[in-house]
Amino acid sequence: MRKIILSVILITILVVSIFSIYFQTESTTLGAHIVALKLDTGDTAWMIVASALVLLMTPGLGFFYGGMVGKKNVISTMLQSFMAMVIVTVLWVLVGFGLCFGPTIGGIIGDPSSNFMFQGVNASTAWELAPTIPFILFAFFQAKFAIITPALITGAFAERVRFWAYLLFMVLFILFIYTPLCHMTWHPDGLFFGWGVLDFAGGTVVHMSAGWAALAGAMFLGKRKVQKVNPARITYVLLGTGLLWFGWFGFNAGSAVGASGLAAQALGTTTVAAAAAAMAWVFLDKILGHKLSAMGACIGAVVGLVAITPAAGFVTIPHAIAIGIIASIISNFVCSKFPKGKIDDALDVFACHGVGGMVGMLLTGVFASKSVNSIVGDNQGLIFGDATLFLIQLKALVLVSLFAFAASYALFFIVNKITPLRVSEDKEELGLDITQHGEYL
Repeated sequence: MRKIILSVILITILVVSIFSIYFQTESTTLGAHIVALKLDTGDTAWMIVASALVLLMTPGLGFFYGGMVGKKNVISTMLQSFMAMVIVTVLWVLVGFGLCFGPTIGGIIGDPSSNFMFQGVNASTAWELAPTIPFILFAFFQAKFAIITPALITGAFAERVRFWAYLLFMVLFILFIYTPLCHMTWHPDGLFFGWGVLDFAGGTVVHMSAGWAALAGAMFLGKRKVQKVNPARITYVLLGTGLLWFGWFGFNAGSAVGASGLAAQALGTTTVAAAAAAMAWVFLDKILGHKLSAMGACIGAVVGLVAITPAAGFVTIPHAIAIGIIASIISNFVCSKFPKGKIDDALDVFACHGVGGMVGMLLTGVFASKSVNSIVGDNQGLIFGDATLFLIQLKALVLVSLFAFAASYALFFIVNKITPLRVSEDKEELGLDITQHGEYL
């Protein structure tokens, strides 16, 4: 049956791509929020580089996660990240981009029909909020965010998930969780956008959604047979952290959608938040009587990168340091106190990405300044004496948390009904590399 389904999917995509011209409708007017391109070659060059940097984060994540798991699961864990680049890219062109940035349906989701198979997505028009770069470049920059989000989730159910079931979950997650959150947060007609929610580069859209989905997955799949394993390659973790940090400059500075002072500001806040968080993590480990570990330094840096993501283009450099330190301390505490004996979040995805994203969203409401970004307006952060923005951020945080967790748990349930999510105990014992892929280190 699986062979038939995969054959049908391949043939359908092939036919639709070949005859895509027959699915397009001619229009002499620009669509909603699509404007005439005012090409700036500097902005365009930077955004091409930024798009490549963000894509590099996904194989970086593969090294980061792959080094943490046991030796018999390294290939499968890294391949989960790689396949996100493959599957989500095709899905994005088919309907994903339209669901995120198509004409709004109630401020919740976009209408995919206007951008089906990238209809209307070309190099001669531009997105309203990025008027100096080609529309197609904006679309592919956004694709990289969609790619890494489901890959982040994989660390929670590492070493025990069936690969084909994971691929199905990934598709459903993008369609039913990522796209509405993206539309509500980053589309000018989106619900959260209208409220004034500030999320510069993905605190809600990427990290909170992935964090809560990870928690749901860890709860649904249950514990591994052996929870404590020696990391296969801590050097992979170090390499992955370096690639993530490097790519994150595209993630955050690229979200300024131009080679501007705001991009430089986001690059600066990203740099110092990651450094401050890594420093805080290893200092706290030493204070608590632990050794200064490479793993701790790497996790701390990633937590800082996660936390600064929603705030990168809204806060000052000193406040970015504060965000990194606060997020690192809180995530370190959650990691140490997380009920691992009951919920097996294998690589602490919720404690790092979920908690880090939530801390970053709230601290955006504390530190956002109109002196950094005029879009903040008069509703500045709590530290400036106004609670309005903080309460808006808090409301969005609660709603996103409830939606992402409940919807993800429902998707895990549905996928498990279609095809079992978890491998058998004997296959888990042998390892996913050999049982799922016929390969091993």
